[in-house]
Amino acid sequence: MQTHELARPDGMTIAFHEWSADAPGTPVVLQHGYVADTEINWVATGVVDALVAAGRRVVGVDARGHGRSGTSPDSALYGERTMSADVSAVADALGLDEYHLVGYSMGAVISLLAAGRDERVSRLVIGGVGAGVVEVGGVDTRALDRGVLAEALLDEGDLSGYPTEVLAFRQFADHLGSDRPSLAAQARVVHSGSAELERVTVPTLLLAGRDDPLAVRPEVLADALPDGTLVLVDGDHLGAVVAPEFGPSIVEFLGR
Repeated sequence: MQTHELARPDGMTIAFHEWSADAPGTPVVLQHGYVADTEINWVATGVVDALVAAGRRVVGVDARGHGRSGTSPDSALYGERTMSADVSAVADALGLDEYHLVGYSMGAVISLLAAGRDERVSRLVIGGVGAGVVEVGGVDTRALDRGVLAEALLDEGDLSGYPTEVLAFRQFADHLGSDRPSLAAQARVVHSGSAELERVTVPTLLLAGRDDPLAVRPEVLADALPDGTLVLVDGDHLGAVVAPEFGPSIVEFLGR
């Protein structure tokens, strides 16, 4: 693995990781979910190894405020729209003429926005999202209140009164040693409004956990995509990425 840093015009730095840089064919760019990073979402789950074994060049982007990328408590520096521009900037830095894009949860929204505006994306995989993308424009804030989430991330007191879904993200952040002020800043500006799905015309695979409260009614999203295919896997929001069929589904779809 090679790790690089890209300086962005707003002063943030974006870390990205590369495997099999000399592999032929279309590179695969991976964008992780909220709180996670490339290592947790894609390396530890075996997705990177599976793609490399299939002969693919792989690039994993650490979103701003996550992993090895720059941090800041300023919400003006965050949002999935800004993060989607970071993905395209990484593709620019690598000189990619075409790439496949894979995103999970927050990364799925980032990837949808990127695919709608970057003509170099020729195939797309998204996971951990469902009807919320169509109905509220992004990660389903009806199941995960962004204000409460930001509060819980900054709370140094008793956390027992927070909803289970919120506590799961706080505990995940504590486990990883994440920069919680940066995560709270992103929570405050989660994308809402139109996700511009009509612009996402490339073949798209949607992977959704059967017990994921943030990916309910995924068929609504699959049907709203011009060329969407839905595959259900076992698990909830944090567990679906380790379902036995998750990684192989990505490799198979991108290899078509």
